[in-house]
Amino acid sequence: MVIKVYIATSSGSTSIKKQQQDVMGFLAANKIEFEECDIAANEANRKWMRENIPEESRPATGNPLPPQIFNEDKYCGNYEAFFDAREDNAVYAFLGLTAPPGSKEAEAQAKKAQQ
Repeated sequence: MVIKVYIATSSGSTSIKKQQQDVMGFLAANKIEFEECDIAANEANRKWMRENIPEESRPATGNPLPPQIFNEDKYCGNYEAFFDAREDNAVYAFLGLTAPPGSKEAEAQAKKAQQ
C-alpha cells in the first residue's frame, strides 16, 4: 500500500506550499512511505487526481487543490481532513494504515477498546 500525495511543485500560493510541506514533512518524520505525484508537471497525474476525488469531497466551484492524499486508489482526503486527523491522533486510520505499537494513535485505540 502506497500513500500518494498529489502536489503542485510550481504553485504560486504560499498557503498550498505550506500545506504540502506540512503533509510530506509529517509523513517523513513518522517514517510513513509516500509517493509525491506532481500535478503541475504531469497532466496525467492532474487528470487522475481530479477524476478520483469523490463528488462529495469536491469544492462547490473550481477544481480540487493540492495537497490531496490517497492510499493507492482510495481517496483519504485533503489538507483540512489530514490536519483534523493529526489533531485527533488518527492519521494512520485516516490513511487506512495500522498504527505502529507505541504510537499515540495505537495507545488511544487501545484505551477505546478497553472502555
